[in-house]
Order: sequence, then structure tokens, then C-alpha cells
Amino acid sequence: MTDDETHSGTTSRRRGRDGDEPSARGYNGPRLVVGLYFALVAVGATAGFLTATFVDVNAPRFLFLVPFPASPLGFAAYGGLTLALVLGVPLALVVYVSRTVADSA
Repeated sequence: MTDDETHSGTTSRRRGRDGDEPSARGYNGPRLVVGLYFALVAVGATAGFLTATFVDVNAPRFLFLVPFPASPLGFAAYGGLTLALVLGVPLALVVYVSRTVADSA
């Protein structure tokens, strides 16, 4: 080992996408947020599937335009897409604003 490797102590560690050190569990901020996003979308799809399985429901319309069948898979797609849109648009705006403010500051 050289003097630089001894003093820096970072040669054996992986760096995150932004150059940050990974946390103890290996999840940095953006990776955790994306994981939570997909987990919540999956919960919405599961809720839609279970709702259509156990409750007699009418066919949903995504954004009041796109009709989905009144089946468990139709409601799963409706629930997943609805949560993906409701959570994805604000998340995309936060990413856009944070990059714009960081670049201009």
C-alpha cells in the first residue's frame, strides 16, 4: 500500500453515482427514493387487484379518458398507473428544480 492509499482510506470502497460514499446498508438517497417509488406503485397495483377481486366495481377510466376493464388486472393497472402519475409528477418536478437551483447557485 502506498502513502496515499493509507491516508485516504477510500481505495477499497465504492463511490456512489454522485461521488458520495455509500451508506452502511448500501442505499444512497436517489436509489432509496426510486426504490420507494416503485414499492408504492406496486402497493397501488396490489390494492387495485384486491379491490376488484373482492368488491363488485364498475370499469375505471384513467384520467377520465382511458377505459380499463372491470377485472382484477384492469384495476391493478389503473391503481399502479394512478399512483405512478400522482407520485411521479411531483418527484420529477423536485428533481428538475433541485438541478436547476444547484446549477444556477
